[in-house]
Amino acid sequence: MLPEDALKDLLSQKLSDKEKALICLGVEPVKAREIKQIAEIAYASGWRQVKKKNLSLIYKRAQGMAVRTVKGWELTSDGSRFVAKLAGPLMNSPIPMVASSLRSHLVGILNSDTQTFVEEAIVCFETRQYRAAVVLSWVGAVSLLQNYVVNNKLNDFNIEALKRDAKWKSAKNVDDLGLIKEDTFLDILQAISVLGKNVKQELKKALTLRNGCPTHITSMTMFNLDPLLTASLWFAA
Repeated sequence: MLPEDALKDLLSQKLSDKEKALICLGVEPVKAREIKQIAEIAYASGWRQVKKKNLSLIYKRAQGMAVRTVKGWELTSDGSRFVAKLAGPLMNSPIPMVASSLRSHLVGILNSDTQTFVEEAIVCFETRQYRAAVVLSWVGAVSLLQNYVVNNKLNDFNIEALKRDAKWKSAKNVDDLGLIKEDTFLDILQAISVLGKNVKQELKKALTLRNGCPTHITSMTMFNLDPLLTASLWFAA
């Protein structure tokens, strides 16, 4: 229900002990937890006073919003609705909205391998694994473009590649296309009218972003991506 970074934001607000305690039960993955585990999550997320609170008593007095099972405390249906209402703005954060929009395009990707890359990238984005999301996005984009070239522009591609490199051996399949540098690959696609200049520039930005993934990708980087960059990554062809 709630990622831990959202929990930090919520616990920093002026909420009652009952509200804070219930919110802590809504942290992903949502499951029954013992009081010790709940207190550790709450403390790590900024609710320092939790060590002085009787969480069991708070849950017992929570008017049916939490229940004690054999595995620990968990939210009831009423409790889940209560937490969702409290967390409203964070529950509707850009992540689920963007991911939902991207998923709607999956059916338009006909190549099964490319579709798999893109779906895995969306899952990574949904779970805030931003570096993996960027890398898989790029793999999906290149796969889509390579398949388009093989099926529609292979002869034109080979002619243009040979102009740039006299040692180029004509590509016959996707694996052969993978031998050329990605930056050069994009330049050739513009030259043979597969990509326009603007889209190629956006894809080169994406390539630079992908190359910086080992050390530079953060959640803010992902949220600040130009929508055109995201779209061009997967659907330019």
